[in-house]
Amino acid sequence: MEKLLLLGDEAIAQGAIDAGMSGIYAYPGTPSTEIMEYVLGSGDAKKGNIRSGWAANEKTAMEAALGMSYAGKRAIVCMKHVGLNVAADAFINSAITGANGGLIVIAADDPSMHSSQNEQDSRFYGKFALIPIFEPSNQQEAYDMMHYGFDLSEKLGTPILLRLTTRLAHSRAGVVRQNMKPQNQIRLSATPNQFILLPANARRRFKMLLDNQPMFIDDAEKSPFNNYLEGSDKSLGIITTGIAHNYLMENYPGRDIPYPVLKIGQYPLPKSKIEKLYDECDTILVLEDGYPFVEEIISSYLGLGKKIKGRLDGTIRRDGELNPRKVALALGHEVPESNAIPSLVKPRPPKLCAGCPHIYSYNALNEALEKYSKGRVFSDIGCYTLGALEPFEAINTCVDMGASITMAKGAADAGFRPAIAVIGDSTFTHSGMTGLLDAINDNTPITVVILDNATVAMTGGQTSSATGKIEKICEALGVEKEHIIEINPSPKFHHENMEIFKKEIEFEGVSVIIPRRECLHTAARRIREEKRKKQEELVNQ
Repeated sequence: MEKLLLLGDEAIAQGAIDAGMSGIYAYPGTPSTEIMEYVLGSGDAKKGNIRSGWAANEKTAMEAALGMSYAGKRAIVCMKHVGLNVAADAFINSAITGANGGLIVIAADDPSMHSSQNEQDSRFYGKFALIPIFEPSNQQEAYDMMHYGFDLSEKLGTPILLRLTTRLAHSRAGVVRQNMKPQNQIRLSATPNQFILLPANARRRFKMLLDNQPMFIDDAEKSPFNNYLEGSDKSLGIITTGIAHNYLMENYPGRDIPYPVLKIGQYPLPKSKIEKLYDECDTILVLEDGYPFVEEIISSYLGLGKKIKGRLDGTIRRDGELNPRKVALALGHEVPESNAIPSLVKPRPPKLCAGCPHIYSYNALNEALEKYSKGRVFSDIGCYTLGALEPFEAINTCVDMGASITMAKGAADAGFRPAIAVIGDSTFTHSGMTGLLDAINDNTPITVVILDNATVAMTGGQTSSATGKIEKICEALGVEKEHIIEINPSPKFHHENMEIFKKEIEFEGVSVIIPRRECLHTAARRIREEKRKKQEELVNQ
């Protein structure tokens, strides 16, 4: 079969296409974005008429994927770890409804917070929902797990959670493809009330989920992704999960590991294999990228007779992503000090691009707020969050998607005036609209600044669900038309924009200001694409 050089994200996408997927739903978020991007650019996906495109947020994506599963077709939904918080309502309940067509939820975690607000570990969500979890150790496994996962989802009638971390998502390796499977035909569940979670039925479905746990455990025990590797030195037994297995291997170039190793890629944990390792070895070392998920579980049911080392006991730091050096130190290997960056290299913190429209929005807003004390601006997640840094220091909060508007409302409710919310166009339609509706219903005096650069710029320029709709949405929610104001964020209009900010900040009600100018990078790509299309038209004439 064909061999491709793929990112971990791309291996998942190609695996899903080849395994008979009919639809993919997602909201862009690092490190998961490239899964959807790959499908959008795939000739195989276009030929198979696979439904692909960005959703307004992760919850809507999760529910749409569940709807495709309801119709008997195979679907995946993709998000970063904090996106699973947004999708949690539908995700947890999907474990109770179960799946009809194969359903795989992809959560890409970001240990060390390279582009995130926290380090949360999505495996806890899978355990909480009581569904099987997959965690690939390399790109080939990521690909293969899509085939195995869809089959397992339909065999057991359950959604599957596939969890990976940043390094696997964004590193490349050769992947051997399997034969493409045909897509499922539409077929409804043989159980008519499967997806009706009225309390009486939900109680029955939850008991069924609990009754299915032995099947989930049995499949994990037999899984090709859970392997016990014998070793002659029983002084130490090692448990690896996901990419941590690669980090272990990097410490043994000849792949000759003297200790027994249990490689885990599928959960629930294969208890018999863990008990074998515990019985044979004097000490257990758990290597996992993320929280001490496995370490906590095995510590609870193996007893306290033998030492279990990992993140809980400090052998490996609780924070930060795992890497080969940390594994080497945990193994007791001599490790040279890591090379510091030479002092001649000047640190380059992230900053807004030269000419970015957000610069001129912040300049006008800062000047409008000069007469007030500091700490007035509640912000959100996007490129514009860089406004917290010098030279702007224009924003004072960044907590989660959509929190700018609701936090500004809460502060205003407390008597803190003026309170300003800054939110991007895509984030507004992701999770800002409901907060704005709360403020309108209470007539809370806040000014909402919706920075419209016509794209989801921070994750690579995906299409924004808000483009061309913001004024209509705000008016429909109940903002007075005269207090929905579009401005041009450029130096030419600085004074005019500053005066508009001043006026609306003093308004005793809800006002919305929309600084609107296309992202420079998106505009450059659009112009290049338009030129290319014109050239093609000329050639074809």
